[in-house]
Amino acid sequence: MTLLELTHPHRLALFLDFDGTLVEIAEKPDAVRLAETTRVTLARLQRTLDGALAIITGREIEVIDAMLSPFRCPVAGVHGLTRRDAVGRAHATAVDTAFLDQAERRLEQLARPEAGLLVERKSHAIAIHYRGRPDLEHACIEAMEAIAQLDDRVRLVRGKMVVEARPSGGDKGTAVAEFMTEAPFAGRRPLFVGDDVTDEDAFEVVNRLGGLTLKIGPGKTHAQHRVADTAAFLAWLDDIADTLEKGRTIG
Repeated sequence: MTLLELTHPHRLALFLDFDGTLVEIAEKPDAVRLAETTRVTLARLQRTLDGALAIITGREIEVIDAMLSPFRCPVAGVHGLTRRDAVGRAHATAVDTAFLDQAERRLEQLARPEAGLLVERKSHAIAIHYRGRPDLEHACIEAMEAIAQLDDRVRLVRGKMVVEARPSGGDKGTAVAEFMTEAPFAGRRPLFVGDDVTDEDAFEVVNRLGGLTLKIGPGKTHAQHRVADTAAFLAWLDDIADTLEKGRTIG
């Protein structure tokens, strides 16, 4: 991906996934750490882009805030089911807590006797991680498919060693589209960066909007560009921060 496409900061809106993009994926979700150099780069980009930078993640917004602190920006959480816009307003899809309670009980029955499985309850979704027990992938998928049969409004999403059940009607693509109708993102060209299958919805939306899409790592994708891994992307992101700062000075 050339730097020539990204020399006008007043024309660019930047959307970034978190796990596998800004941080390396860890065996447990709470084990990841954001490097201070990445936090500084994000702050530089936010200033240069006049605030047109947002995180689009599967995590809860509060978790992202804690990991990014003291840096703060607009965030779409739980794969777009929750969202905090640039002026701090909260947006959220309706949630069926009774379904989530029932799903949690079923998944805990599977995970409790099996060391290495992790059930993650979110505000609008529930996930089971099997990075610590890849031999139980089929069992986890089978359990989630049975849970999805409980409610036809539920969508199953597979990620890297994780399966998540969440309501239909919102995803990372809809989150980007919603941000793009609001200041300071509206009227700019979107760039979305992600690494997983859960980012494909956003890649497709951004492509339709005439934006730029970048996938980190291997795998089939709708993204237009690719970098090898998270480390390569973070080095690229620092270069982009330099380039955009120069473009702001010149422009």
